[in-house]
Amino acid sequence: MKNKNAELNEIFEGVKVHPNAFVDSSAELHDGVIVSQGVIVGPNVTIGQGTEIGPNAVITGRTQIGRNNKVYPNVFIGLDPQDLKYKGASTEVIIGDNNTFRECVTINKATDEGEKTIIGNNNLLMAYTHIGHNCELGNGIVLSNSVQVAGHVKVEDKAIIGGCLGVHQFVHIGYLAMIGGMTRVDRDVPPFCLAEGHPGRLRGLNRIGIKRSGLLENKDFDLKLLQSTWNLLFKSNYVLCDALEMALKGKLDISSTKLCDFLKDSISKERRGPMPLVN
Repeated sequence: MKNKNAELNEIFEGVKVHPNAFVDSSAELHDGVIVSQGVIVGPNVTIGQGTEIGPNAVITGRTQIGRNNKVYPNVFIGLDPQDLKYKGASTEVIIGDNNTFRECVTINKATDEGEKTIIGNNNLLMAYTHIGHNCELGNGIVLSNSVQVAGHVKVEDKAIIGGCLGVHQFVHIGYLAMIGGMTRVDRDVPPFCLAEGHPGRLRGLNRIGIKRSGLLENKDFDLKLLQSTWNLLFKSNYVLCDALEMALKGKLDISSTKLCDFLKDSISKERRGPMPLVN
């Protein structure tokens, strides 16, 4: 929506902006947006329909926020990356719909020209979560309190990450993975897996998460096959690359294929590889 009064910064058609908030005249706010006291919305920001911005939040940079997001107080989105390589490039933050960002969440924009930090849909980022530059989060993810995610991390759909932990840069966390609180996450966490410990170690399949996800009702999902594939990859006497080659030659369903494809990428050149199994 066009700002009807750039000097007062509080009158937008179909938008509620507190008199003590500042919204740049070039920002684009859609119908139903609520901007609370003390908020700063910079130029080049777009906020989608029905999104609520809580008190004292700062949204700046080339930031796009979708519909029906809930931004709690003191959230900072779109600020410069904490990266010594950053030279002032006009990079982006792209956020989807129906996300919740609790108190003091910080989301940094990307480092180099043309790059993005991306947050999908229906995610919950609890208080004091940090998302570093160039991260990519999928959909339906839960990050508990004080999760610190370094740059270039990828988190796939429906992952759940426990509180008070750090995720090392370039780590990849797979679909429906679950990571226990205070785990040191310095290696990839494959899909469907449980990880816990310091240093982090794989504990097995996330069976409760699989059950709650409704996958057991999918005719293309075979839990027994997934378990046998997992056993071959992580509990056999074969090294991972040989076990992976054997698994790819055997029978695979959609879940075991996803697991194998993830591991194939994880052990490729210049990757850190997956977490090892607990002894």
